[in-house]
Amino acid sequence: MQHSRSGALAALGAFMLWGVFGLYFKALGAIPAPEILAHRILGGALFAALLMAVFGGFAEIRVLLTDRARLWRLGASALAIAVNWGVFVWAVAHGRALEASLGYYIYPLVAVLLGRVLLGETMTRRQGAAVLLVAVGVGWQASHGDGVPWLALVLAVSFGIYGLLRKTIAVPALAGLLVETAWLIPLALGYLLVTGGGAAPELGGGMLALLALAGPVTAVPLALFAFGARRLKLSTIGLMMYLNPTLQMLVAVFALNETFTTAHAVTFAAIWAGVALYAWPSRG
Repeated sequence: MQHSRSGALAALGAFMLWGVFGLYFKALGAIPAPEILAHRILGGALFAALLMAVFGGFAEIRVLLTDRARLWRLGASALAIAVNWGVFVWAVAHGRALEASLGYYIYPLVAVLLGRVLLGETMTRRQGAAVLLVAVGVGWQASHGDGVPWLALVLAVSFGIYGLLRKTIAVPALAGLLVETAWLIPLALGYLLVTGGGAAPELGGGMLALLALAGPVTAVPLALFAFGARRLKLSTIGLMMYLNPTLQMLVAVFALNETFTTAHAVTFAAIWAGVALYAWPSRG
């Protein structure tokens, strides 16, 4: 019970932080998305190492370096989260934060399906109907909106794969995060070297300070999520995740001034109905 409570609090903190990060990435909109991703990787690795220096855990890194199976699986989770980060940053910078929020509404049902198919987690007929309602919402957006919401689907699937991997890899949250970002460091450094440091050398002090926050912005919620994922059912994490896209949607509409269309209204209504059906307490 104590593990479940601490896991729920950690996951809740991660989802609340992710929900408002659109404001942060919008403020960095003048910087290309790949460059922001590179700084997220490098800053996240540095901040994770600093946290481990404070709280301990480097002994686990030495153990991980001798475990090729876990190292490769963390490499796969690193790739999944890098895709997710990059697509989300690009979406916010290009005025598509609302579509990004749709992706995170879809993710929890992806998590339910992955949990059912790959982990043998149970799913009732009512929960299956909830998944179907979400599929109807996505289908409506595809036929009455701007076509198939590929951006939203990429975000949902990439984060679903990441959550599945982090749940099934027996590794402490910070140690796993440090190894994941270490896998990505060559890509980040390669991009910055090819672009001559990107836009950063031309930025003023305020923007540089804002960019420097990419480390904690990346590491803190991801570590909280990994901590929670190890202590909760994948389907439970998926249900709690709805706080994230709700905040993202509110930020997109009321802070970033994106247009909420009729197609969006029908799509979100179908997804919210699926959420309500999934979360409705069972009798007895």
